[in-house]
Amino acid sequence: MSDNIFGITDTGRQRKNNEDAFIAEQSPDGRYIIACVIDGVGGYTGGEIAASIAREMILQRLVNLSGEVIPVLTGAFAEANEKIWEERHVVKEHSKMACVVTLAVVDLSSNQCYYAHLGDTRLYLFRDGSLVKISHDQSFVGFLEDSGRLSESEAMNHPKRNEIDKALGFQVNIINGDEIETGQSPFLPGDMLLLCSDGLTDVVNKATITATMTGGSSLKTIGNKLIDAANNEGGKDNITVVLVKNDKEKQQHAATKPLENAQPEKPKIITGQRRHTPTTSAIAERAPRKSYKGWAILLLVLVIGLAAVCLWQYVNYGNKQENDVSPKKDSVANVPRQRNPQEIKLQKVIDQNKGKILVLSDTAFKSPVIISQSILIGRDSLYIKAKGNITFQSDTGFKHPAFVLASHTKIVQFDSVSFQSFNVAISGHDQALQLKNVRFRDCKIPVLNTYAFPGKKYISGGFNTPAFRADSIPKTK
Repeated sequence: MSDNIFGITDTGRQRKNNEDAFIAEQSPDGRYIIACVIDGVGGYTGGEIAASIAREMILQRLVNLSGEVIPVLTGAFAEANEKIWEERHVVKEHSKMACVVTLAVVDLSSNQCYYAHLGDTRLYLFRDGSLVKISHDQSFVGFLEDSGRLSESEAMNHPKRNEIDKALGFQVNIINGDEIETGQSPFLPGDMLLLCSDGLTDVVNKATITATMTGGSSLKTIGNKLIDAANNEGGKDNITVVLVKNDKEKQQHAATKPLENAQPEKPKIITGQRRHTPTTSAIAERAPRKSYKGWAILLLVLVIGLAAVCLWQYVNYGNKQENDVSPKKDSVANVPRQRNPQEIKLQKVIDQNKGKILVLSDTAFKSPVIISQSILIGRDSLYIKAKGNITFQSDTGFKHPAFVLASHTKIVQFDSVSFQSFNVAISGHDQALQLKNVRFRDCKIPVLNTYAFPGKKYISGGFNTPAFRADSIPKTK
């Protein structure tokens, strides 16, 4: 384990087995640091197995980490969820197993941290002596604490402290909801990340954690002290701690040292009739002045002539425009359009995304995303969700659909995106499209749905009641 990451887990003093797991290692290519804390729930062995499955699936998904990081993290969560859900239905004793997880990926080359979170494990950022909680506990008590309705001590002693709302394994999939909390944060030289299970935060308060992380100790020393602090408070649960540090030197700008013998510049003095410049010599001052009267007259004549030529061209151009009743079409309209960088990036992430979830964050895609060529979705299934404000807007003169679903696509869902000024926003087929909190502004045809029927066959049927509905507020479930 390198010096800038450390992980440790402890059974505690009241449990017989450890249902926690963690990841604290570098990616195979050495570019990223992967930190993860997983807390299993669901019985004597079930929670431990759920945590082990999640750890294995996350490591498999991150082995070739590249491109947009957050979609990879959410994809790893989705795959782990599916695997845990399958195991729940294979072994009867594990029918209630699940796990909560907090995952962080650090790119030290760009001083950035990316994270995904589900449940009540926690992610903290420690900077300049201050400890800031980044993740939000997905539980009723956690909501009360985060919203200020409960103090930290009241939340720590609440009888429903450990009742969680969301976890891997709670439902068949986590594609169609807002379960996963994701984000991105600067991770500057000198910063530290703390990922931990509730075995620490249920018994050790923020002030004690902050004091333990202050003082410049090694990550191993800090980790062991946090474990000891939790055990000293009774060790009621398994305790897991992962620490990451940006160990690059802080950028310090030294003040410019003044010159020892520097003399202040004397002010220039302007006297009487003469004004001296620094480059004027005494010989130049005594030289007789030349007459520039002839040159001035010549220059004036040239200016007048140039003005006359410009006026003549302007009058003739105006007459030509008035006589031209059928203006020429813009020749550029017939030139094939070239995609802008955001379009290229969007098509690339759709094509290369290996999971079923694609999260588009407004930090990676600045709105509006101008569409000048149709974006093709050729996947079997895909869930496209916006994190923040994502608006797709038609380029000037663009007449085709913004998104086209391939004929073999079974299901595509758009979640929390907007479409602006398209002739056709989405072209789908055979009801392969689902929408959630999608807005269409000034779109002539929001959705164009086609049906493919076999030739020389008798077709029967009809259109059922439309599956779409309009709401004045966003759907939350």
